[in-house]
Amino acid sequence: MTGEWSGTEDSTEEVQKICDEVKPDVEKMTNKTFEEFTAKKYRHQIVAGTNYLIKVHVGGSSYIHIQLFQSLPCNGGALNLFGVQENHTENDPLDLFPPFSEAAQ
Repeated sequence: MTGEWSGTEDSTEEVQKICDEVKPDVEKMTNKTFEEFTAKKYRHQIVAGTNYLIKVHVGGSSYIHIQLFQSLPCNGGALNLFGVQENHTENDPLDLFPPFSEAAQ
């Protein structure tokens, strides 16, 4: 339903492509280089585009959570990274974190 966040779902090929595209921005934001960058779980919200919250495996037992917005294809489909949380585990829930709750809505 438009405006509501989905439940947590297994990642898809499309979500991995999004992660591949924003990886350089994530690396710049964290000042780190990730050899592994695999989307594992995600949540999304349909607004005037799509908000994403994605759990990414970055090697060993390390995970990060990233929040981003993808504009509608008719508006160019651009991806805007809003935030990164480091130091997550495989079992941590995908919970929203600031400033995402205010972004792109």
